[in-house]
Amino acid sequence: MKSSIRKIGNSKGIILPQSFLKECFIEDEVSIEVKDNHIIISAPEDVKRKGWEQAFKEMAANGDDQLVIPDLFNDEEITDWKW
Repeated sequence: MKSSIRKIGNSKGIILPQSFLKECFIEDEVSIEVKDNHIIISAPEDVKRKGWEQAFKEMAANGDDQLVIPDLFNDEEITDWKW
């Protein structure tokens, strides 16, 4: 996608589609950095996993926090492993 750079006061800016912001969990604030001549815009670290703690607590309370994949498979030969 291409976007025009617009003059905003003494600065310049771009308009980001709402769908992009929603997909990245960006609401009111962003983290911006320059790396290897690229501008990287991302959600602040505290927003990326927002709500996970509460969701995990609810899963544990409901008994929904069981392993989907077992630690060991029935046909797994751990005697061949070297430690």
